[in-house]
Amino acid sequence: MRVVITGATGNVGTSVLQALAREDCVESILGLARRVPDAEFPKTAFATADVVDDDLVPHFRGADVVVHLAWLIQPSRDTRVTRRANVDGSARVFTAVREAGVPALVYASSVGAYSAGPKERRVDESWATNGIPSSFYSRQKAEVERLLDRFEEESPDTRVVRLRPGLIFKRGAASGIRRLFVGPLVPTSVLHRALIPVVPKDDRLRFQAVHSLDAGHAYALAVASDVHGAFNVAAEPVLDPEELGRVLGARPVPIPGGALRAAASLTWKARLQPTSPDWLDMALGVPIMETTRARTELGWKPDHSSGEALLELIEGMRRSEGAETPPLSPRTGGPLRIRELLTGVGRTSR
Repeated sequence: MRVVITGATGNVGTSVLQALAREDCVESILGLARRVPDAEFPKTAFATADVVDDDLVPHFRGADVVVHLAWLIQPSRDTRVTRRANVDGSARVFTAVREAGVPALVYASSVGAYSAGPKERRVDESWATNGIPSSFYSRQKAEVERLLDRFEEESPDTRVVRLRPGLIFKRGAASGIRRLFVGPLVPTSVLHRALIPVVPKDDRLRFQAVHSLDAGHAYALAVASDVHGAFNVAAEPVLDPEELGRVLGARPVPIPGGALRAAASLTWKARLQPTSPDWLDMALGVPIMETTRARTELGWKPDHSSGEALLELIEGMRRSEGAETPPLSPRTGGPLRIRELLTGVGRTSR
């Protein structure tokens, strides 16, 4: 089996490469990325390709499965750029899959694609995927779900799998995640569980997470198994204020969601951090997912709890850890994070 992966050098992509290398049915992997990494992975060759404007058909031709992971989180201040990569880029990937005659497509959707839903019970994969309107990430994930609906209608012979994971963490992605969501102005020394005395408490501040290596395993199973459709992917337990307090050794303190959003908006507008407030809208809005289908039909079982994944991320940030790929390397931000500062907090992706 020959597998091609877009966005192969990121948080999830590097975990998928590791998981696929362990699959006996996978003979070769082609990792596509805007910047080829120094790191080496078993069975893997890399090629430079951007889903926005490069011809993808030659890369896809002869593949048994394409795994589409490429997605921009930043620039949060220019959604035209993210939409061109995320929505238009995904459309180009799907068209190239059809033109190259690839038999199977595995797409990285997200819990963020779901419409607003309950926090007190779990929803399965049939829940509506119209996104959270105020969140650009959620809107774009929902748009791509509609593109994939049309692709399935027009390409009934192509096996299509959509994975919808919760938040994805690992130590090796810590520097990359810090750049995307925390920014260059926060010293890594303060990113320590002992320095987090309180966590905000709001009834809708309940979310799910999964370790990146466990998510990678789910993608490998989707590649190697004869399954199709959508699968929710998340570890236990659900991370609510009480569980976050237990994991971090912190005290939950009631803070209304409106106050949290106001603080996020103020610091984002002041360019103190790169995470736009609509990420909080999404966190408070999306439902809690039921993961039975992934566990029974995929045979997926996570090796890490959600709390373990979160603690590993925080520790990795504190130690400025990463991997030898451009999106994840601690060196990508430059000495003293000068490249992050020069390109603007949340303004540009490069």
